Amino acid sequence: MRLRIAHTTVRRYDPPATGVIQVLRLTPRNHEGQSVIRWRIDVSADVRLAAHEDAFGNLIHVFTADGPLDSLAVDVDGEVQTENTNGVVRGAVERFPPPLFLRDTALTQADAAIRDFAQRIATASAGNVLDRLHAILHHLHEACALSEEPSPQPTNAPEAYARKCGSPGDLTHVFMAAAHSLDVPARYVAGYRCAADAVRPDGAHAWAEAFVPDLGWVGFDPTNGVCPSDAYVRVAIGLDALGAAPVRGMRYGAETLAVAIKVDQ
Repeated sequence: MRLRIAHTTVRRYDPPATGVIQVLRLTPRNHEGQSVIRWRIDVSADVRLAAHEDAFGNLIHVFTADGPLDSLAVDVDGEVQTENTNGVVRGAVERFPPPLFLRDTALTQADAAIRDFAQRIATASAGNVLDRLHAILHHLHEACALSEEPSPQPTNAPEAYARKCGSPGDLTHVFMAAAHSLDVPARYVAGYRCAADAVRPDGAHAWAEAFVPDLGWVGFDPTNGVCPSDAYVRVAIGLDALGAAPVRGMRYGAETLAVAIKVDQ
């Protein structure tokens, strides 16, 4: 599938910001099943985009804009050719061994309820690690609803699981917490999804990857109850939503945010 992504983020500052620093994780990499045809990032201010790789191998761009700034826009436009690998990730940049992704953060730490849930799944499933992960995926998709409005801040796994509701990122935190409680490495993935039944009209999405012995990293999307297909574009990984955030930074002054994303064939 050939996908086009158009992603615009506009920040407005009142009073004008005296300066802005931003780190962008908005550029996908090539791996098996995903090939970037073209990709461009434009910033409305006169800035220099410094390209780097972060600790996880994500492509990042860093810039500093001097004020005063009434607004700042970041535009992404690109095309990616994708193929369905049934969720299996091969050929991606791997900076760390899988056990590192057993590490919890404040957003992925399991509480007693999540540990009990994961243990019930493990006890009921006579299968291997992959079978248990699919069972967790199925049960979370059935039990947890997608929140009607996106949250400005990510929710930790215990809170999202207790509410049985959250954003795609929040439900990903719950999946990761359950996997970690069973000693299965799991990590957060930020990217895009294109589908007629997309859970968000803007196409932004998040899901998890878990490490399966003899198979490697496999994607699991608890929001939709499926493994990622050729409708997904994988952009960045991290230990949680903050570590894989598309845009993070600091500004001097209050801001309002508007985001528009379109993903289509």
